[in-house]
Parts: sequence; C-alpha cells; structure tokens
Amino acid sequence: MNQPDASPVDPSTAPIATGRRGGISDWLGLIRFSHTIFALPFAALATVMALSTPLPTGDWPSLRLRDIIGILLCMVTARSAAMAFNRWADRKLDADNPRTAGRHLPAGIFSPAQVAWFTALCVLGFVASTLLFWPNWVPLAGSVPVILFLCGYSLAKRFTSAAHLWLGIALSLSPVCAWVAIRGPVSVTHPIDLVSPLVLALAVAAWVTGFDIVYACQDADFDRRTGLHSIPARFGMTGAFRIAAAFHIVMLVALFALPFVAASTPLGWTFLAGMAVVVVLVVRQHTLVNPDDLRRINEAFFQTNAMISLLILVVGVVDCLT
Repeated sequence: MNQPDASPVDPSTAPIATGRRGGISDWLGLIRFSHTIFALPFAALATVMALSTPLPTGDWPSLRLRDIIGILLCMVTARSAAMAFNRWADRKLDADNPRTAGRHLPAGIFSPAQVAWFTALCVLGFVASTLLFWPNWVPLAGSVPVILFLCGYSLAKRFTSAAHLWLGIALSLSPVCAWVAIRGPVSVTHPIDLVSPLVLALAVAAWVTGFDIVYACQDADFDRRTGLHSIPARFGMTGAFRIAAAFHIVMLVALFALPFVAASTPLGWTFLAGMAVVVVLVVRQHTLVNPDDLRRINEAFFQTNAMISLLILVVGVVDCLT
C-alpha cells in the first residue's frame, strides 16, 4: 500500500539487514497501525448512523456490546492482514526502491515467513471475529470475499493503473460492513437500506483514491522503470494531480449529498457545517504539495487526512445523537 514513511530514503544510506528481532513496536510499524485512523472513523460513523436509523420494517436496530467489539476486531484484523500481505508481496520491490528500502522486510527485521504467518493469523482472526455478529450471518458470508479483495490490492499495480481506486474501494468497505453488521440481513432483503452507507462509501473511496494518487507521485519514476502501473507513471505528475483533484470533488459532492439522499438518516446542519470545513482541509491538502514540490507530502497525507476523517466522525455523531 502507498503508506507514508517518515521521510524519503537516500540510496546511499538505505538500511541493510539488521538481524535484530522485531518487537511489538516493529509489528505495529509493519502494518502502520496508526493509520487505522483513516478507516476506523468511517466505520464508527456508519455504526452510529445504523443505530440511529429505523429499519425498513419500522423497528429499531438493537445495540449489543459484542457487535461493537466485533466491528473493532474486524477492522483491526482485516487491515492488519491486508497491510502485512502488502509488505510480504512487495518485499522485493521495496528493497529495490530507495524510498522503501528501510521497511521491515528489506531491512531484515522480519523474515518473509514471519510476515506470512502473521498475515494468515490475521485472516483467521478476521473470519472468526465475524462470528460475534451471529445470528446475523451476513458478515460471516462476506468475510472471505472481503479479505480477498483487501489483499488483492497489493497485486493490482502489477496489471492496472486503477490500483489507487482499488485501495479506495477497499477502505470504503468499512462503513458498509459496519452498517450490515449492525442492521443484519434486512440490508440484504431491502437493498434501499444500503443507500446511506453506500453514499458514505463513495465519499471514502474517492477521498482515498485521490490522496493515494498524490502520494504515489513519489514513486512515479520507479514505477516506470520497473513496469508497475500507477496514475503518476501513466499520466505524469500534472495529470495525476488533476485526476486526484477530480476524485476529491466527487468525495465532497457525495458528503454534501449524504443528508439529502439518505433522508431517514439523522444527518443535518451540523454535518453540513462540518463538510464546509472539510472543503477547506481538502483545498489545503492540494496547496501543500504540487507536481514540482512533494516535500510536505507526509503533512498533506497524514495530518490533513487524519483531521478530515475525525471531523467527519465528530459532526456526524453529533447530528445522529442530538
């Protein structure tokens, strides 16, 4: 995955195998655990929305502690599996790329076998976590297709420039899955019930796709040399920034439309006021970097996007609970 490292790595100072044993902090660094902040707020918002919206049958969904625990466990295990598989699948590419040569596998902190076992355990943990929603069978039925799609992103850049969109859709599954986990099979038998999470998912997919395109600009030359597919490698830096901006416009349109297309969901003026601030943050993100200057890309990628996701969560929850 295109996840930010602390800073670009100079080829002359790229780490070599250290031989030291990785600790807990290394495992958390391997999966970029802190970046859970990008997807978790949307799963949390979808959960609150699902509990605050009447079912198509006229009843109200019930709140069970084990459902909340299940959503958290599914989020952590699914994301950890996808990230670990990405590091395992890209280990040789990461070693050849000066920017990523310091990652855990190229640096020898973990062996490929260790990461493969970790990935397998996370996959099993994800599938097992869906049992917490029983007798709601939908999460269990969808667990294998979902985890395959999440891990499939790691291979996408080998054959399509739409890999950024693949990543966006992967993260956008979080609000849809949380919604279905809370509301149960009614979302399957009454597809209209999925309008709210799908519009939110559209916003997430466009948001992630846009900022992943910008972040991938760092590797445009490397992608061209190695035959990897990406928007910057195919359309150039200027084209990539324009495409990213277009995706972010789609994101903003979807967010502003959400209270109107999902009228039964209790989102209103607080949410819309928050979206006005999101517009400012998105514009700021595009002013921090440009095709000729990527020096502030980590600030644009992590700090600004963290503020966006948390702001959307806060104003959404306030509207749903007041």
